[in-house]
Amino acid sequence: MTQSFFKNLCACTLMMSHVTWCSSQNLSESFRKKTIAQKVDSVLQLMTLDEKVGQMNQYNGDWEATGPITKDGDKQNQIRKGMLGSILNVTGVVHTRQLQEMAMQSRLKIPLLFGQDIIHGYRTIFPIPLAEAASWDLDAIELSARIAATEAAAAGVHWTFAPMVDIARDPRWGRIMEGAGEDPFLGSLIAKARVKGFQGKGLGNTDALMACAKHFAAYGAAIGGRDYNSVDMSLRMLWETYLPPFRAAEEAGVATFMNSFNDLNGIPATGNAYLQREILKGRWKFKGFVVSDWGSVGEMILHGYAKDNYEASKEAVIAGCDMDMESRSYIKNLSKLVNDGKVNLELVDDAVKRILLKKFEMGLFDEPFRFCNKEREQQQWNNKDNLNAERRMAEKTIVLLKNENQILPLSRQTKTIALIGPFIKSVRDNLGFWSYIWPDDSTRIISPWMGIQSKLSKDSKLLYARGCNINDTSTSGFAEAVEVAKQSDIVIINVGEAADMSGEAKSRSNIHLPGVQEELIMAIQATGKPVVVMINAGRPLIFNLTADHVPAILYTWWLGTEAGDAMADVIFGDYNPSAKLPVSFPRSEGQIPVYYNHFNTGRPAKSDSDLNYVSAYNDLPNDPKFPFGYGLSYTSFSYGDIDLSKKSFKPGESLTASITVTNTGKFDGKETVQLYIRDLVGSVVRPVKELKGFQQIFLKTGESKKISFTINADMLRFYNDKLEYIFEPGDFIVFIGGNSRDVKEASFNLVK
Repeated sequence: MTQSFFKNLCACTLMMSHVTWCSSQNLSESFRKKTIAQKVDSVLQLMTLDEKVGQMNQYNGDWEATGPITKDGDKQNQIRKGMLGSILNVTGVVHTRQLQEMAMQSRLKIPLLFGQDIIHGYRTIFPIPLAEAASWDLDAIELSARIAATEAAAAGVHWTFAPMVDIARDPRWGRIMEGAGEDPFLGSLIAKARVKGFQGKGLGNTDALMACAKHFAAYGAAIGGRDYNSVDMSLRMLWETYLPPFRAAEEAGVATFMNSFNDLNGIPATGNAYLQREILKGRWKFKGFVVSDWGSVGEMILHGYAKDNYEASKEAVIAGCDMDMESRSYIKNLSKLVNDGKVNLELVDDAVKRILLKKFEMGLFDEPFRFCNKEREQQQWNNKDNLNAERRMAEKTIVLLKNENQILPLSRQTKTIALIGPFIKSVRDNLGFWSYIWPDDSTRIISPWMGIQSKLSKDSKLLYARGCNINDTSTSGFAEAVEVAKQSDIVIINVGEAADMSGEAKSRSNIHLPGVQEELIMAIQATGKPVVVMINAGRPLIFNLTADHVPAILYTWWLGTEAGDAMADVIFGDYNPSAKLPVSFPRSEGQIPVYYNHFNTGRPAKSDSDLNYVSAYNDLPNDPKFPFGYGLSYTSFSYGDIDLSKKSFKPGESLTASITVTNTGKFDGKETVQLYIRDLVGSVVRPVKELKGFQQIFLKTGESKKISFTINADMLRFYNDKLEYIFEPGDFIVFIGGNSRDVKEASFNLVK
């Protein structure tokens, strides 16, 4: 703790206890022996009400922003007065040191927290979170977050606004790219992995960031997939589907939570005491602090939930929102609310304690500039190990959707390859939304053209035509693209979304391939040449013509800094694709929301042709185009029958479900073996399948391996109509397979 802080603390101690003499050094030694909670209480006693409110206040640094920026010429003076607890969107050791030095000029010298959206990398950009979820590789996902934290912490950042753990079943919602998809089991495991990655060996280490579980809660269920929209759902749906990843993050020790923009069942999340007080801080006993989303305290006025910022501040702080991000509501109203008797001072004290606790845990009171190390920043700036890890992660996220006649992998000796499409030579679009622009991006980011070119022999030839733009109606480039295709032995087409087409405030009612890109694909397909299509996107897109007619399709998301090399590794077989979809891909917007763990209804359709008074579309199959958990390999895997160790068991016991998986193809490969369970009869209706486990195995060609899963009663729990988390005796089906659709099954019974 800084020497000047001790002098202030000493003076206050003298005044309060009438001690006639006090040594700053002695007080320092005494203070250091206290627990962090005791230290927090000591600091709190020194603070005026206005200084307490200042700690609950967060401003943007006037750089990149995700909402309207309030330009404030007096911002630096407020820092010097101790009226600011945190700043976001300020990075780099020079900038953060400058602002922290201003905080050290305040009366109590309480350090600032620097927050930043470190969503999928900082200097090294990793695949978007939805793509990483497709890897189903928890260790790799944790490593991605670990590297992002190391790079960002070296640049002076203390706190990331990640992971986003919202379950999302609607690909029209642009922020689906930021999460782990549609399943609460997979989403919970990924939430834990990301929290562990960001926070490393613990807060206080100089390579650790405070993580933030967001957006609490149910933001991913915005009506119509329209960002910031209302959410209306049963509490049972909330607890069973949307809260589990948040609970998992809390159990993993996440430092902070961020509330969401939406209203939930008529109450804005920022002012929702049920979410923040009853669930998070009450039942879950969360000890960190809750930050609002950008301006969401003030936005309760537009929701119609508060008449002005005074009332909005009251609702938010009473509900449990500890820090106001950028709305300026707390700083202008909270002291008055306390003095007017509208807000209990204990609520303010509780919020400030939570914030100070994290500043102590980060070691900022002892060393305010401990994250401002220029040498450490330079060491992480072009870290080759980080780039290599990004490439390995990107390979694991590429989903092979189709590979008729084993077109892929290609030979490096292929004579002539035509590379066509608006993304073949694209650079920054490979990073996707929530990524940083650096001066050397044009030379550092690997385009598909560069990656493929680096793989080919000197006798091979690459041809290029853009073909069309990303999102307009011009077909003027088609003729050139067709001629280039005709001159080649094989065509690779790269289409998809631009980097700014999925993300926050990027909802789309039409999620087909933008512009005339699919028309371009069909024109090239008509040449008769073998065609491989790569689709870059931040969400599931609709591309039925391509899916039905093109022989080989790779879903390449937004893969990050090493995108082109990772694509080339897969195309030429240096990496055998192993990714599995973390979200269902719809056939049409009319199917949305479409997800695998739906209820059966009382009139389920027996098949796609069964349309006689059943729950079905007359013009479309019920099933998605590509199901949850789906993804092919260059090899093939066969599944034997499920062997159960017993047919029934009691609570406190378990059974083992085993299956033999064999690599029946010509390549060594990795398979993600997935376990699903169905509860056939319950006190409330249960989903047709629920993911309950998975294992990743690597098999050499011709190799077989027996895979076993343990099933116990706790895996069969669900929330009943009283929100009790229970299991019930009865009949169950266990499914095991390579995706949620193509499975083997067996039956068992849970007895009393």
